[in-house]
Amino acid sequence: MSSAIRLTNTLTRQLEPFEPMVPGRVGVYLCGPTVYDLAHLGNARSAVNFDMLHRLLRHDFGVANVAFVRNITDVDDKIIARALETGVSIADLTAGSTQDYLDDLEALCVLSVTNQPRATEYIDEMIAMIQTLIDKGHAYPADDGNVLFHVPSMPDYGQLSRRSQDDIIAGARVEVSSAKRDPSDFVLWKPQKPDEPDHATFDSPWGRGRPGWHIECSAMSKAILGEVFDIHAGGNDLIFPHHENEIAQSRCANETAHMARTWLHNGMLMVEGQKMSKSLGNFFTVRDLLGQGHRGETLRLSLLSGHYRAPLDFTQAKLTEAKNRLDGWYRVWDGVTPADKVPEAVLNAIRDDLNTPQAMAEIDTLRGQSDQLAAAAQFLGLLQLTPDQWFRGGGGAGEGAGTGGDAGLSPNDIDALIAERAEAKKARDFGRADAIRDQLTETGIVLEDGAGGTTWRRA
Repeated sequence: MSSAIRLTNTLTRQLEPFEPMVPGRVGVYLCGPTVYDLAHLGNARSAVNFDMLHRLLRHDFGVANVAFVRNITDVDDKIIARALETGVSIADLTAGSTQDYLDDLEALCVLSVTNQPRATEYIDEMIAMIQTLIDKGHAYPADDGNVLFHVPSMPDYGQLSRRSQDDIIAGARVEVSSAKRDPSDFVLWKPQKPDEPDHATFDSPWGRGRPGWHIECSAMSKAILGEVFDIHAGGNDLIFPHHENEIAQSRCANETAHMARTWLHNGMLMVEGQKMSKSLGNFFTVRDLLGQGHRGETLRLSLLSGHYRAPLDFTQAKLTEAKNRLDGWYRVWDGVTPADKVPEAVLNAIRDDLNTPQAMAEIDTLRGQSDQLAAAAQFLGLLQLTPDQWFRGGGGAGEGAGTGGDAGLSPNDIDALIAERAEAKKARDFGRADAIRDQLTETGIVLEDGAGGTTWRRA
């Protein structure tokens, strides 16, 4: 099947036409979260940006022809440290954090993936790949109990990140150790530490321990998608060392020219012009913002408002802009059945390297065509509620954990107060009527009096 999709391949630094390896069928691997805490906005940006890739591929190739894999890392230093710190078992910690992550993605209207492998389910595959690397001369057991990948054994190591040897040696998560044959060598298998519980480690030919971070994705992607697949995606902070090392492991173990043929990376997320940091007080989880009353659709539109490859500054002004834009779209859409086809201008914007800002601009031009606007916005994962649910609260997908400061007033509570206000006006008790209006206004409820009575919506 021929495709009009064009994607910027990090490996070649070129905008390229996308053609799947097997005509009509697509395999995608997206690096997922390490599950020890709530998802932050950076996690959310990657999930939402590449959800647009998922939606596009499903549209162009058919749902049954797209294998979209997003892993769960459930064995890691941070997980063990958090479990020891809190006294919660690793199984309970990772299960709870995984469900929190999935709940947040549902609120952000992210589609379910085809496969969601957990690292602990693929330990045997990781051990087998490590042994293959040892057998082929690309890895070695070190004196300190680690098993290490020997970077100089791969002459073209570094093609993805294009870093110098000095940068590689000094790179993130690459520890310099006297047990290494070369300073750039990285860990494939770690020995069990004295303070680590047995249930956090696994038996292996090199003693009890656990896998390094990079080998997890190499083993899981091979098991599900094969030795070479179409697209690998993730945040640009993963280019080095994680994705570079995935490529090294996979290509050397499988003796292939590629691991994935196309590599996609989203830009980093800033908050109010600064790097997100707990020390700066600008660190937000998805759950934080939902709890403040922001709907998932508002967060989603904010995260899609910039091109996925560019840095995105997440600001309160951007949230307000997204909310106002969605208000406008919901007002245009009166609940009529969306058109059968997504407008070509919107599709073509997404086919052009996932250009969501252009797609939104195209949707803005459809304000006189309610069914077309609805089809286009729903393709972007928006307009998941009815207009009544959006303005008055309720529904499910895209609904935040709060309702925007309405002091817990349910729709029934609001209707009862409006009825009481109507009775007060009929009895000419205008002081009470005004007091009810003021009460509702203070809690974020806008009243609109008309010939047919009073209607309301949330501000």
